[in-house]
Amino acid sequence: MPRWIWFVPVGILVALAALMGWRYGWVVANVTETQVIDAYAARYLEERHRDGTGATAERQDCRARPVERAWLVVICGPEPHDPALSYTYYVARDGRLQLRVGPDTGG
Repeated sequence: MPRWIWFVPVGILVALAALMGWRYGWVVANVTETQVIDAYAARYLEERHRDGTGATAERQDCRARPVERAWLVVICGPEPHDPALSYTYYVARDGRLQLRVGPDTGG
């Protein structure tokens, strides 16, 4: 068996790792704060409807700010603050949910 055949699996793994790294970098470089806020506002509306409290829920209930422990924290809920109707989403730089705090999580 030729020697170069032994290196084909290694080459495939290296190419796959490079592709995955490029894709992750592309996502991180191109996701915007607006996209993240819109996505989590939609999730907030779904969760409020699922909980049976969606009649008063609106997209405008959501706002975001940067924090140390995540890229953004998206805070959704009516003003003044009502813990039974408020949800907080800690979002990673790639748009992934890191932590969700809501009425059913005791927060």
